[in-house]
Amino acid sequence: MNEIFYSTAAILFILSIHGLNSPKNAQKSNFIGIIGMIIALLTILAFIPINRLPIIMTSLLLGGTIGIISGRKVLMTALPQMVAVFNGLGGLAAVLLSLGEIILNPYHHLISTISVIIGSLTFSGSMVAFLKLQGCLKITSFRSQQIINFIFTIIMIALAIIFYLSQKNEFFWLLTIISFIVGILLVLPIGGADMPIIISILNAASGWAAAGIGFMLEQPLLIITGAIIGASGIMLAQVMTKAMNASLIEILFFTHNKKTNNTDSDKKEITHIGSPKDAAFIMENAENMIIIPGYGMAAAHAQYSLKEMTTILEKKYHVQVRFAIHPVAGRMPGHMNVLLAEADIPYDQIFEFEDINRDFGTADVVYIIGANDITNPKAKDDKSSPIYGMPVFDVSSAKTVFFVKRSLNTGYAGIDNPLFYADNTIMLFGDAKKITESIVKELAE
Repeated sequence: MNEIFYSTAAILFILSIHGLNSPKNAQKSNFIGIIGMIIALLTILAFIPINRLPIIMTSLLLGGTIGIISGRKVLMTALPQMVAVFNGLGGLAAVLLSLGEIILNPYHHLISTISVIIGSLTFSGSMVAFLKLQGCLKITSFRSQQIINFIFTIIMIALAIIFYLSQKNEFFWLLTIISFIVGILLVLPIGGADMPIIISILNAASGWAAAGIGFMLEQPLLIITGAIIGASGIMLAQVMTKAMNASLIEILFFTHNKKTNNTDSDKKEITHIGSPKDAAFIMENAENMIIIPGYGMAAAHAQYSLKEMTTILEKKYHVQVRFAIHPVAGRMPGHMNVLLAEADIPYDQIFEFEDINRDFGTADVVYIIGANDITNPKAKDDKSSPIYGMPVFDVSSAKTVFFVKRSLNTGYAGIDNPLFYADNTIMLFGDAKKITESIVKELAE
């Protein structure tokens, strides 16, 4: 009987994931996923011995409370950090479940060994990703890092083989510790535009760890959901690496070889510094305009001001306004889409990179709000740049470019942007939300 309920929950999970393809169906799809999870939990609880229910219900209550509080309190700007933490906790759960199985079962299943490795890597790597996203830790590399990573990886594989063949629990702890270290070493040198891809990979790893635990515990629902998460995470990472003209191997193992060429001699004098009044005058006389949002918009919570600005330009001045979204804008996949949807910006105004990049040449105005690296021309013409080869928006071909930034500080990739000094660029220095609000005030008068 429980197989029927598990299958029903699995089908609902698949339908939920499928429905997330469209923002219009996102809310309904989330609700379907919630129903599937409720069915899964109730089915599991129905077959648990009564004497174990108190501790399980306490755990569910505690975890559910933490989840509700964190879900309601977390800011959209901190959503990537939250995802990183949840990925890590998923990995840690796999390690703890493997430990429980090893203690109870004298024969160590091969899956438990693999789950220890994946879970440990996911947990430690996710915690490093969290610290990087939170700004507490920067890119850290050192001499012979590749060699050290290779040595620890070989040790990890050797310990896994010894642990499985010897069936001795002391090797479990050594394997766990070494796997934790490997996870740290792999993610430590990664930063900049590569971080959204790393989050996707870690998300996939947590899914595969869950699938492994499902095999170990003979839980088909855990196998299905883990496989869905694992496959979707890898597919998303592949989509983004393609968008960056890179590869997963390059990002994971050779990112720290990229040197940032950002000397003071590269910097020029700013050609134009404008004001919100200048921006409003040019915008209201434009025929079409493209807005490129980035993490600066997220940090300033400027999406609502953008919505108001867009509405005035369209209704009062009949300007065609569109939004251009880069696959790696922000700190995680879909970060900008979520923020714009939060501000009720119509989805038909939001365009992906490949659908709008060719239109910049005919754009009267481009409004860049905190999107640095994805507009940097160095990605196209500077082979020494760490983002070289990554497709970027061809904003330099537009008639007028407004670049909203607090200062001339570099973006997340740590490199200067020549676009700041272009003849057709007007810099708007200040808080993204305040600048946009001032433009809205000028447009409304």
